[in-house]
Amino acid sequence: VQLQASGGGLVQSGGSLRLSCTASGSIYSINVMGWYRQAPGKQRELVATITGAGVPNYAASVKGRFAISRDAAKNTAYLQMNSLKPEDTAVYYCNYQHGRDSYWGQGTQVTVSS
Repeated sequence: VQLQASGGGLVQSGGSLRLSCTASGSIYSINVMGWYRQAPGKQRELVATITGAGVPNYAASVKGRFAISRDAAKNTAYLQMNSLKPEDTAVYYCNYQHGRDSYWGQGTQVTVSS
């Protein structure tokens, strides 16, 4: 499985960005796609995931501000990030999981200026 992520960038506090992640290769309908992030000096943490059935899960820190969705036909997951805060600054990584297998995309930088 290969993951291609896009959509990061620089935005002012309160602004919005949308990340996309497209999976290719041996894709199973039963899977979980999601986003994790890692800020400098911190461990990688969950941001949001979504199952193949469309059930989302969010970290408490982004609930109500971020929305994850997916287009099954395109094998693509989206992360709409609103009301961004400086503490959301991190490298965001796309993830695909099927059973015990876990795949990571290249990171995309999100920088929120105050």
